[in-house]
Amino acid sequence: METTAAIGALAALAQASRLAVFRLLVQVGPEGLAASKIAEQLGLPSSSLSFHLKELTHAGLIVARQDGRFILYSANFSTMNALVGFLTESCCGGNPCTPTPTLQACTP
Repeated sequence: METTAAIGALAALAQASRLAVFRLLVQVGPEGLAASKIAEQLGLPSSSLSFHLKELTHAGLIVARQDGRFILYSANFSTMNALVGFLTESCCGGNPCTPTPTLQACTP
C-alpha cells in the first residue's frame, strides 16, 4: 500500500461513525449489509450515513454491490489487510516478529 492510500484510509477511519460502520461491516463479513440495516444497528440518520459510506468507499475500505433493489455494503478485506501490513511492515526494527495470521473474512 502506498503512503497516500494509507493516509486516505486512516483519515476515513478517524471519525467515530465511520469507524463504527467499518467495524460493523468487518463483523458481518463478506455478505455485507444494506444501508438501512447499518443505520438501524448503529442508530445513525440516513442522511449522515450516506456521507460516511461515500467516504469509506472513496478510501477503498468498503465496497458496494447491487442485490436486487438493495445496495449491500461490505468491508474490503484486501484493503484492510494492506493497511495493517503498511502499518506493521517495519515492525520490530527489521527483526523477525512473532508471526500473526492474515486477517481474512470469516467463512460461514
